[in-house]
Amino acid sequence: MIETLQNKGIIPNGNYELIELKSGTTSGRVYLIAGEEKFVLKYDQPIGIGIVERFYEAYRTIDLFPKVYAIDLENGWILYEYIDGTTHTNRGPKSEWMNLLVTRVLNQYKPFDPQWPWGRVGGEPRSTWSDFNRKSLEYAYENIGDLLPNEDYSRMESIVEELAMYDVDEVKYYLHGDMGVHNFVFKNDRMAGVIDPSPLVGPILYDFTYAFCSSPDDLTVEALLSSFELLDSVHMETSRLIKEVVFQLYTRIGICKQAHPHDLDAYLQAWAYWKRVLESKSSEITMTE
Repeated sequence: MIETLQNKGIIPNGNYELIELKSGTTSGRVYLIAGEEKFVLKYDQPIGIGIVERFYEAYRTIDLFPKVYAIDLENGWILYEYIDGTTHTNRGPKSEWMNLLVTRVLNQYKPFDPQWPWGRVGGEPRSTWSDFNRKSLEYAYENIGDLLPNEDYSRMESIVEELAMYDVDEVKYYLHGDMGVHNFVFKNDRMAGVIDPSPLVGPILYDFTYAFCSSPDDLTVEALLSSFELLDSVHMETSRLIKEVVFQLYTRIGICKQAHPHDLDAYLQAWAYWKRVLESKSSEITMTE
């Protein structure tokens, strides 16, 4: 493969080593091509490769996304820029990388074709955004099991239906769709890149709350609001924003239990905190009414 890429003039001549990387939750096989320069080579189903390539092409001006050097749909591979650093760790304060994510990625997002269905590109289409949320809630409930009481699930059902009233005002955007610390590259305690999209048609707020809830540290109202106020195209009352975050946190706990159990205790502490926040805001609204 390295010889093929060199013969086509895609990568420079020289000695390279092909190193298989752990792909985590990413489907397919991922390799590092390491030499004087470094590249990432990913093999996957052609339809998945095409979806990722189109996403990167749409946002080629966003410098936190890797550059695509070559793609071969027939043989199912894509070659893109290697971003030096580590995922998950050495990420610094959440407020710093969330602010960077908002200003350099989320504020650059483009509205999508309004005729396109909501949901994963290439996945099961959804007629409304709340339909996507209902499916996410079902999946989270199955994963959470008896970890949380049933009344928490019932509260999330109510929240999903409350948020459904905003469906008519939602604008479709072309989203990364898997915007979390597992796909953020950090170097010297600073965000250096965002990798492995799972493109999604949805509201910008989805990628924002997903990123915020993707690690259990600094899950506070103060941290949330300091980043949210930087979002150019999203405006809503704090009471609704809190409901959006609590719902996203519930779904994240479902993922955490399955994929990141070492974070579970911290997430459960955050869950207790946000339930108190949710109830306090509900009390304020009732008193105002």
